[in-house]
Order: sequence, then structure tokens, then C-alpha cells
Amino acid sequence: MAKKQLMVPATWGVRSSFHSLIALLVAFLVIASIYVTQNSGVLIEDATKSKSSDDLSSRCNLFSGKWVFDNKSYPLYKEKECTFMSDQLACEKFGRKDLNYQNWRWQPHRCDLPRFNATVLLERLRNKRLMFVGDSLNRGQWVSMVCLVDSVIPTGLQSMHQYRNGSLHIFKAIEYNATIEFYWSPLLVESNSDDPVNHRVDDRTVRVQGIEKHARHWTDADILVFNSYLWWRRAQMTVLKVEMPRVYEMALKTWSDWLEVHINRTKTQMFFVSLSPTHQKALEWGGAEGQNCYNETEQIFTEGYRGQASCPEIMRAVEKTLDDLKKRGLNVQMINITQLSEHRKEGHPSVYRKQWEPLKEEQISNPSSYADCIHWCLPGVPDVWNELLYAHIINL
Repeated sequence: MAKKQLMVPATWGVRSSFHSLIALLVAFLVIASIYVTQNSGVLIEDATKSKSSDDLSSRCNLFSGKWVFDNKSYPLYKEKECTFMSDQLACEKFGRKDLNYQNWRWQPHRCDLPRFNATVLLERLRNKRLMFVGDSLNRGQWVSMVCLVDSVIPTGLQSMHQYRNGSLHIFKAIEYNATIEFYWSPLLVESNSDDPVNHRVDDRTVRVQGIEKHARHWTDADILVFNSYLWWRRAQMTVLKVEMPRVYEMALKTWSDWLEVHINRTKTQMFFVSLSPTHQKALEWGGAEGQNCYNETEQIFTEGYRGQASCPEIMRAVEKTLDDLKKRGLNVQMINITQLSEHRKEGHPSVYRKQWEPLKEEQISNPSSYADCIHWCLPGVPDVWNELLYAHIINL
């Protein structure tokens, strides 16, 4: 009996030691797993931060894809909830009932477009300036960007101001000391259309070598987003009677030369948004003669569709200019919104926007005569432009 009594504690001791060893091993594995996971996250984050826009483009063509209806995730914000929505783009406010145009998501063919995260963007913009420079289409993209970030900023911690008679608009996220700005410069170079309000003139005069008046406002920006196309759509302008697209190329030369001399290459990131298509001739997509985007509720599903208003020469001029800049050591990333926007004939304001002048009787009787088939409703297509821009910014 004594031997048995002595062996019981010994057996218990061995088992106890074995169980303790197992517990220690489990604890070690758990701690090691947590450590590896945390450090892996850092490595993944660091790898993401080190990727350039060029690397992103080489990994996946974000601009080649298709539109997917997604009424669960889109729109990314509500029109009524955007504090700084523009009446020019607020289609629902001005009576549009079919709102499916708000629910389309862009899906690249071989990868996924990162979902827009306003907080991540604002952190990236902390103590920085993001500036859009161009015409009313670029202003629409700026409004879209403001609406996208506005929803995560508490009331009272944002502000909006305008300067230079309305040429410069500055939205500020106060907590982040970050600004999202728009500067009116529809031709990039100086012209008699530089007034942000009174710019509709019969005889457009362009100073293709004059840019300093505008460019001095861009110099210190951290991220610059340019566009310029719509206001060049004239066969001839007053520039020694130089015809398009040559005059456009001359203006791009002035713009690119200025960038080469004045831009801080270690600080400023630059983008150029390609031409935004219009839908003013329904015949181009099989519609009735004399009609346009008025009453359109569906997109164009023909793969590779391109309207006649989208000038290939203009696209090539921009591409050549950006290639030349790259050879000179200055990278300006193209945000190619043209093809994906070509399909969205239903995304324009049409008649559902504020009319700045009273309509005439003949216009009222023929709504397509005053339908806006150039700009875009918000929420809508420009939000996707900004998702593309966001994908490049967070990968810088």
C-alpha cells in the first residue's frame, strides 16, 4: 500500500509537468503568431506604401473594365447629405426620379478597384494641399471629392472659402489641416475665358505662352490634378489663326515647360485627367436624329463604344506631352476616364439642374434643346474618377 501511495503523487507530478509543458508551448505559439501577424501587417503596409503609380499601372489596367450594377455599395454618399453639393450637378434635387445612375460600380477586368476610404485619404492629405486645376468638368470632380470626404468630417470641422473672384475654391478639413482646392483655368494657359463667371465669349482669344497668372497659385500644392479639353472644342481660335489641335499642343508645351522649371519633384505628385466624353448626338448610339442624352436611363453596353466628339488627336497630344515630361524626369500620371465614361449617356444632368437663365417657350416645348449632356450628375460618374485617383494616391 505504501508503494502505491508513493507512486500516485509521482505519476501526478509527471502528468502535471507534461500538461504545463503543453500549456507553455501553446502560449508560445499564440504569442509568436500574434507577433508574426502584427509584423506581417507592417510589411504589407510598407510594401503598399512603396508602390508607385507606375507600378500600379503595370500590375493592372484600372481603366479597362466594365460597369457593374451595385445598389448595395453605391452611391458612396447621398446627394442631400453633401454639405457643398453644386446645384449644377444635383439632379435628384431638381426633379430626376430614375436614380439608377447612382448605383454603377466600375470593375477593372483583372483586379479590383480599391474602395474609397475617406479617412485613409484624409490621413494621406494631412498638412497637404490637393488641387484640381481646369474647367467645369474638373470642378465637378472636385465637388465629388469634397462630397466623398465630407461625410466623415464632424460638423464644424470643415470650411469652404473662395478667392480671386471665385477662381479659387478651398475646402479645408480642419482637424487634418488638409485642403482640397479647385482653381478655374479652363485652357490651362491664359485666355479671355479666365473669369469664373463671365467666360462665355464669341471670339475666344488664347495666350498660348502665358501661364504665370494661373500657375503661381499651383506652385506649392502637394497633389495636382489637371484637365483641359472642353474649352478647346473650336476649329479655330485667335492665336495667329492657328488651327486645332496644333494650338492645343502649343498650350500643353507652355504648361509642361512651366512644370519642368517650377515643380518640386520630391514633393508634388501630378495627374492629368483625360477628356470627358459628351453625349449630344443620339444617332451615335442608335438613337433618334436630333436627340441627345435627354430621357436616357440606360448606359451604352456596346463594348469599346466611342463617340465622335472624343477626339483621338487630343488624346495623343496629351500622351505625347506626358511622355516627353517623363523623359525630362517629371512624372505626370494619366487618369484615363474617357472610355469608361463613354458608356454613361444616362449619367448627365440633362434638364435636371439649376437653370441660370429663364427658359424660353421654345426650350420648354423641346427639353432636349437645353439638356446638359456635358456635365455629370452627383453622386455618379465623377465619383469613379475619384476612386481611380484615390487608387493612385494611396499607392504613391
